[in-house]
Amino acid sequence: MFETFTLEMIALPEATLRVRYGGSGPPLLLLHGHPRTHTTWYRVAPLLARHFTVVCPDLRGFGQSSKPSDAHDFIASSKRAKARDCIALMDHLGFPTFNLAGHDRGSYTAFRAAMDYPDRIQKLAILDGVPILEALERCDAEFASRWWHWFFFAQPDKPERAIMADPAAWYGGTEDKLGPENFADFMAAINNPDTVKGMLGDYRAGLFIDHVHDREDRTAGRKVACPLHVIWSLRDDLAKIYGDVLAVWQPWAELQVTGRGIDCGHHVAEEAPEDLAEALTGFFLPDCMMEKC
Repeated sequence: MFETFTLEMIALPEATLRVRYGGSGPPLLLLHGHPRTHTTWYRVAPLLARHFTVVCPDLRGFGQSSKPSDAHDFIASSKRAKARDCIALMDHLGFPTFNLAGHDRGSYTAFRAAMDYPDRIQKLAILDGVPILEALERCDAEFASRWWHWFFFAQPDKPERAIMADPAAWYGGTEDKLGPENFADFMAAINNPDTVKGMLGDYRAGLFIDHVHDREDRTAGRKVACPLHVIWSLRDDLAKIYGDVLAVWQPWAELQVTGRGIDCGHHVAEEAPEDLAEALTGFFLPDCMMEKC
């Protein structure tokens, strides 16, 4: 898994992240979702590494990266704090500007990084996500029935008790679908009480502070300044809940939003790696380089 990639624990000003990176070319930072770790990219990253320097961290609170000391410290678990980690990580690796893609919960950190650091992000890809404020303002019975876990995970203490009673049964996932090494990493994460608390902190911050940051941006008229490409899983819930996903994103972007669905379930990097790698390469790679591929 991740052959030729380097694996390091990198100490940053606010967190220590487990990071895997490799390849050559323009830098591309990939942010995973819940309840995965960076190893969810194990089939996509090598394909992208043909054209990019690919960087895959465990987000703060997830996997083997450091955890906020207090699971109810919404500031430390906020997407704004995790965006600072992303900037610090790419500074550490020597990339003053970079491309950025985030899936699921990672998409919210990617969005926040593009909003807070417009001079650092060259292009942004969002996978299976809409702005948290949009999700909450559009919440209806359909959303609540499909994504009820947003509200349960944000409650104090009880989610940890429910999950840790049987993490494998709660989250599901099998070795044949995830791949042996990715599955082992996933199982280690969901069976670690500190990691489960860290992952839940991401939801708590979403309901208590992240949407405030979104609202402040909207009120101030701030938008994503770089090109924005949105990808969603056709066999997941995003299009069922929102219909025209691109229309949800367009008010948040200065430029025309592009994107499309991919025929797979929620964990697109594991289920449709070739299609995802092709979509991301087509978006991130400069046109002049595409002609040489």
